[in-house]
Amino acid sequence: MLSRLFAPKVKVSAHCDLPCGVYDPAQARIEAESVKGVQEKYQANEDEHFRARATII
Repeated sequence: MLSRLFAPKVKVSAHCDLPCGVYDPAQARIEAESVKGVQEKYQANEDEHFRARATII
């Protein structure tokens, strides 16, 4: 009975790019592209020291 009482009536979803201006989509894209670049370089390099630095970054 309690589970039905507290069950959500409507399921909703949200996007992290809020219209309130807290997040800047342009800056988020730049940061995401940087992470993608580091991941690609990590995969292309076999040097364990380079991979350790990439992981720390």
